Amino acid sequence: MSRYIVIRILQAFLALIGITVLVFILVRASGDPTHLIITPTSTPEEIANLKKQLGLDKSYPEQFVVFVSGLVRGEFGDSIIKRKPAAEMIKEALPNTIKLGLPAFFIAMALALGLGVLAAARRDSIYDAGVKLIAVLGQALPGFWVAIMAMLLFSVRLRLLPVAGAGTLKHYVLPVGTMVFFLLPGMMRLVRSSMLDVLDAEYIRLARIKGLSEAKIIWKHALRNALIGPLTTAGMIFASLITGAVITEIIFNWPGMGRLLVEAVTARDFPVVQAITMLVAAMDLGMNIVVDIAYAFVDPQIRHQKS
Repeated sequence: MSRYIVIRILQAFLALIGITVLVFILVRASGDPTHLIITPTSTPEEIANLKKQLGLDKSYPEQFVVFVSGLVRGEFGDSIIKRKPAAEMIKEALPNTIKLGLPAFFIAMALALGLGVLAAARRDSIYDAGVKLIAVLGQALPGFWVAIMAMLLFSVRLRLLPVAGAGTLKHYVLPVGTMVFFLLPGMMRLVRSSMLDVLDAEYIRLARIKGLSEAKIIWKHALRNALIGPLTTAGMIFASLITGAVITEIIFNWPGMGRLLVEAVTARDFPVVQAITMLVAAMDLGMNIVVDIAYAFVDPQIRHQKS
């Protein structure tokens, strides 16, 4: 098992190196960011000085060395547009995304677990049909449309909730609710399908023959094995909360990482884009390792294979 963990960490490290190179190349392929700063009256000397300040006067290999050395020290450079450290901007935005993403994640997972198990336990019933309808609607409706409709209904027409911004508990309701609507359908369908597979297994039939109650069979015997698949997906969803919050943060003017990323990409502010991308990549790879280890512990067969 320990050998498997070491191998997964090494694989993640190699993947991170590849992502670092790819991010560096793609960000610079988008164009010269100095064109967004200079004015029509800027002289060639002023443009040259600006490029020198931003480190763009160096060759690409030299820029890459500076980029990697900064990553090792935890420094991502200064924002080209706002002229402040990219790490500082992330520190300001990340807590807001966490405040939005964590409640949405846990609410969605709790609802997915309860509704998915209920639908599987009462297969082909009205409950099952309702869960499948919610899942289909949730995956079919565009996320931005749902967010806008929720804003128009609850904020503009009914005036029950703020239109946008952050500050009070009321500001959380629409953004969190929108993210729950995004996260719930896929996880709910996965829990339902996993439970159906387990409930058809031989050992579940044997438990019914022995006279065990249906509740005990579902919650004690079936659920543990049914959660192996959803556990992996939940880990990946958790790791992608930053990128998944982009639409929500833009529509509701939420000062988080998603909005910061879009603003940086639009302005070609590559130090900020690089910083956010590397942070998201590190979180994804780290969560992958955690999920793989948890997966091996939950499933004894996998644990023995890896050992």
